[in-house]
Amino acid sequence: MTMESAINPWASDQSVDIERLHDEFGIERIETAVDLLPEIPDFMRRGIVFGHRDYDRIARAIVNHDPFHVLTGFMPSGHPHLGHLMVMKEVVWHVQQGGRGYVCIADREAHAVRNLSWDQCRIYGDEYLACLYALGFEGETYQQSSNRVVQDLAFEASGRVNFSEMSAIYGFTPETDIGHAMSVLTQVADILYPQVDDEPAPTIVPVGLDQDPHIRLTRGVAHKLRMFTIEDRDSHISVRSKDAPEEAMKAVHKAFKGSKKYEGHIDIFGVSHEIVSRTVRAIERTHGGYGFVTPSATFHRFMPGLTGGKMSSSVPESLIGFCEDDKTVSKKIMGALTGGRMTLQEQKELGGEADKCPVYLLNFFHMVTNDAELAEIHRQCKAGELMCGQCKKDTAARVLCFLKEFREKMAVVADKLQCKKSF
Repeated sequence: MTMESAINPWASDQSVDIERLHDEFGIERIETAVDLLPEIPDFMRRGIVFGHRDYDRIARAIVNHDPFHVLTGFMPSGHPHLGHLMVMKEVVWHVQQGGRGYVCIADREAHAVRNLSWDQCRIYGDEYLACLYALGFEGETYQQSSNRVVQDLAFEASGRVNFSEMSAIYGFTPETDIGHAMSVLTQVADILYPQVDDEPAPTIVPVGLDQDPHIRLTRGVAHKLRMFTIEDRDSHISVRSKDAPEEAMKAVHKAFKGSKKYEGHIDIFGVSHEIVSRTVRAIERTHGGYGFVTPSATFHRFMPGLTGGKMSSSVPESLIGFCEDDKTVSKKIMGALTGGRMTLQEQKELGGEADKCPVYLLNFFHMVTNDAELAEIHRQCKAGELMCGQCKKDTAARVLCFLKEFREKMAVVADKLQCKKSF
């Protein structure tokens, strides 16, 4: 299997070597950007969010209180579960840091890829939104199928992408149906939508590592939809036309005193790259362009399923649903795969393998927020002091407490949904 085919937004098995993502795909380590933040959230501090593309521009926007957007989407192919919680928390945290929030319910993707009915998409989509509101999300939400701006933007994007490029990124074959390809273009439009709905600004898209194909494609399309490229030549800034109308070229030349206009480009002296970029972007929009800022992304690790592998709706035994009854949740946790040894004696002598244990990782990802408490659980497991049975009981108690409080919050925010629901 090639690395390209291993990263698939629609596969349930995502056994990808994260080190290879850094080395082969240029995903930067999150450590290169987090020190810029005034506050480092636990999901970054613990390395759950492990990588990024251009997150430094988001960090600077947070520090400087500059405008930025935060967007993510959910494919409503089943009931939401704990495997979705990480990206929800990331979105809400960025909104709390000053970002303008957008959440897309990717019903077109679910309809095209999973063959779900539109009614099923709506019902599942409302459940995702209830979870987000319960976490404190504030911002715009929409369904792909009802957003005409997104549909028009997807059409514009289609003129900048050919099928061979999609095949290289997603592994599409001649047998891939056009609806699948159209759903990809709609996702591109989703990512760019905040900059059309509001103003062009840095946009952070928190995703799982399987969504990087969408990020890479969208970053390329955002660049192709610009009228200009702006290059720093050390001694000057060069603004180069990409089929920009002549009136836009004249406007750029006029905006910078002392600039030199040539065939196809303008050289600007004594002005910072940031000022030139901002000014040219405004001119581009005045002349009918988009002026997109290339979107950024963070990437998080998958929380393992209770049976190993990815926590996935396609494997019900692997997940914990937000609305599952307590008896079912307890039974799943008590029957979960662990990082324990073959025998009790070996467990006491060799200790458990906490970092491979889905039960411990439930605590690591979400259930134990205190770092010192989590470190003690890890130490006891490694030292052979904490047996798997007791750890499962403790974890089940934490999960049930979390779900009880979470469902109460979901019930309180139910009135934010367009249709009535009960939880």
